Amino acid sequence: MPSNNAKSNMNTERRVFIGRAGAAAAMLTLAPGVRLVDLALARSADEPASDQMRWGMLVDATKCAQGCTECVDACNEEFGLEGMGRPKTDAQYIRKIDLKDKTTGKRYSLPVMCQHCETAPCVDVCPTGASFRRVDGIVLVDKHICIGCRYCMMACPFKARSFVHENLTNQVPEAPRGKGTVESCTFCVHRVDRDREPACVEACSKAGHEALVFGDMNDPGSRLSQRLRQLPNRQIRADLGLNTGVRYHGV
Repeated sequence: MPSNNAKSNMNTERRVFIGRAGAAAAMLTLAPGVRLVDLALARSADEPASDQMRWGMLVDATKCAQGCTECVDACNEEFGLEGMGRPKTDAQYIRKIDLKDKTTGKRYSLPVMCQHCETAPCVDVCPTGASFRRVDGIVLVDKHICIGCRYCMMACPFKARSFVHENLTNQVPEAPRGKGTVESCTFCVHRVDRDREPACVEACSKAGHEALVFGDMNDPGSRLSQRLRQLPNRQIRADLGLNTGVRYHGV
């Protein structure tokens, strides 16, 4: 029977082998575009991502309209999740859910996406390091080394990740996707790094709802920080101690 050290070495070697094989497979299926691992290092070629800031979002459920899907539609368009000559899939970075308070009968409608946790379960369980947290708080998946094990999907308490089952064509160059890999909300990191708001926030604002506020949680002068101070807010599954980057008001 192998010793504990031998077993440990075997497991390490197996992870390295699987990681390399998965990376090779993923690179074959990805469209030309930005390697997401590069986004872990810098906002631009000459500006590194900084741990002095933490990107976050406030969802104001009192302003989120029932039946409205502007945020979902904008996200689908931004990342090419629907259309482009492909059959409809289950891929979804944002989903709208409707809730009802059994005590008061009050109904709520709100979007749920990756919560960009400070202590992210998806990152903890990933065997290859494909799931990672950028120093400014954005949680991403490097699809070049994702092996499609889906451990992260099982670990996520928010059901915020999707798996790509189908072949992909006509992709968005700045947001490459890959068959056999896991994906989720990125806070539109490609837009944020160009000082633009995520597509969902922009769409919600254009629709006149203003239910989504995005910004730097570490900057006391940011609109997000001001709103977080003004409005009572909470984390989904605060009992898990994940310190999520997405907060909710009105639920």
